[in-house]
Amino acid sequence: MRDPLPHLRPTDFPSLSRTRPQTLQVNLGRRCNQQCLHCHVAAGPSRPEVMNRATLELVMATLERLPFQTLDLTGGAPELNPGFRDLVRQARRLGLRVLDRCNLTVLAEPGQEHLADFLAAQGCALIASLPCYLETNVDGQRGHGVFAASLAGLSL
Repeated sequence: MRDPLPHLRPTDFPSLSRTRPQTLQVNLGRRCNQQCLHCHVAAGPSRPEVMNRATLELVMATLERLPFQTLDLTGGAPELNPGFRDLVRQARRLGLRVLDRCNLTVLAEPGQEHLADFLAAQGCALIASLPCYLETNVDGQRGHGVFAASLAGLSL
């Protein structure tokens, strides 16, 4: 076995220190209205897995108990979790900044007609996901029409 001690020599790299976490990132599930080739969680329309109510309530209790500043919501499409709006409302009541990692096309999904208004009223910051500025690239990765639907989502 090699001795690691000689490899742990001092460098000019600054020392690392741990501070209190400021952001809680929560993946609300694998359900998504898109099925992107590059998705790291293999989310898609046929994926039923979403965070259940009991776990959502645990997240809400954690937000009340610990001094987070930001709640970062991701998925799939986090907005498709039935508890998404309750979680956002609770985080905002606690004064947290809420980031919604939004694929933009979810804003036009059936049942989500008022989503853009809800996000605006809650003061959510959207992290809009659009992998390229070229329509052919986006549609190639995410499906036909996704580029145009994403741009339409930006105008809501």
